[in-house]
Amino acid sequence: MHDYDLLVIGSGPGGQKAAIAAAKLGKKVAVAERRSMMGGVCVNTGTIPSKTLREAVLYLTGFAQREMYGASYRVKSEITIADLLARCQHVVGQEVEVVRNQLLRNHVDILTGTARFTDDHTVVVEGEHRGDHSTVTAANIVIATGTRPARPSTVQFDDDHVIDSDGVLALKRVPGSLVVVGAGVIGIEYASMFAALGTKVTVVEKRPQMLDFCDPEVVESLKFHLRDQGVTFRFGEEVASVEVAPNGTVTSLASGKRIAADMVMYSAGRQGVTDALDLDKAGIEADKRGRITVDKQYRTSVPHVFAVGDVIGFPALAATSMDQGRIAACHAFGEPVRDLQELQPIGIYTIPEISYCGRTEAELTSAAVPYEVGVSRYKELARGAIVGDSYGMLKLLVSTEDGKLLGTHVFGSGATDLVHIGQAIMGCGGTVDYLVDTVLNYPTLSEAYKVAALDVTNKMRALAQLTGERVATVSAEPGPAPEPTDAGAEITG
Repeated sequence: MHDYDLLVIGSGPGGQKAAIAAAKLGKKVAVAERRSMMGGVCVNTGTIPSKTLREAVLYLTGFAQREMYGASYRVKSEITIADLLARCQHVVGQEVEVVRNQLLRNHVDILTGTARFTDDHTVVVEGEHRGDHSTVTAANIVIATGTRPARPSTVQFDDDHVIDSDGVLALKRVPGSLVVVGAGVIGIEYASMFAALGTKVTVVEKRPQMLDFCDPEVVESLKFHLRDQGVTFRFGEEVASVEVAPNGTVTSLASGKRIAADMVMYSAGRQGVTDALDLDKAGIEADKRGRITVDKQYRTSVPHVFAVGDVIGFPALAATSMDQGRIAACHAFGEPVRDLQELQPIGIYTIPEISYCGRTEAELTSAAVPYEVGVSRYKELARGAIVGDSYGMLKLLVSTEDGKLLGTHVFGSGATDLVHIGQAIMGCGGTVDYLVDTVLNYPTLSEAYKVAALDVTNKMRALAQLTGERVATVSAEPGPAPEPTDAGAEITG
């Protein structure tokens, strides 16, 4: 007999959902987590604080209102780091309690401390104080320890002048100038936030471009807006060294360029938090980046030990990790469960936002899939004028063979919310006709779907008229008209 049916190591999105899913099945469950990290990296140093920081930046700088009130508009002229982090601390504290309460009300035991294996069924949880530890056994174990920023051994991090992405949340001041090394998602998100604050930002990236998995037109739009905020891009460049001077830093590039700045932030990928787990004692191996290999059921090389979330690598998204945890728990106890759908949205919380779902133009072209593009621009929408967003856009990629949506790409205000409409239609195998024939609220940004759908349908119809071909989309037969009611009288009258 074991102490627990399931022990989860880590309380982030994947670990939390695995524990709750098992508890809902009537199993005895425990979660091991360090006292200061309830909610995991997501809540404490990753997704939640970084997105809260972004919201604080948007509000305090008045960034979203500058289209209406001028480029000099500010809610607060002198923004301190305390102003920014106060909101983060409030939200993080609230989310920590939400996670803790959800676990406790599902009767999940919380073991406080750092966990390590002694064998494949036994884990020692060591507390903060010497001699404070407990040993527990479990029939099944889920590893959900997440990741931390990778720190190159050639760089001397002092957490003041030279920091990683976690260090942003412990800054003592807003830098006047900043070098961001790495133009991945995290690097570009923070670069855009500091640029909105008025920081002079230089992005150094060894690859020839950034966010190459996104739609090129959308990425070019983002680069244009970041350059407009004073961001300088150094693509195809590598950092040779970083020197810390009394009043700042000097970043030397392999090409011979030197960049002076108050701070340097490294965003050089992530490292799995597995070094303290003693995985070898459980018969499990991690790669050089600390990541664990799993099968389609999230089982490791040891059948009753599972791993979920960022620690298993791509896609390393909080939303995906939640479902991975739930599915792993179901597989652990032989509960029938469907696999994750391949169609998943990607959200990048830059300023402005980017989000997409489905395939890109480059992917469709490479696969020789015939398609047409429908575009809607926020400046043509009434809601775009109301919210002061004249640069946003939405692109629909539509099959010219059957009218199905193949990809949805959004840039601008609310992109990470808007993308779900396209995701739902694609997930249900819907065609562009649904958007042409349906009524959307007005004025909204969602209306961009209607405009883009009409745009692509008109292009396809024009081509059909020239070639004598039949338009690929087929509108549904109209159904019976609904019975009239007085429900909308107050709205319309």
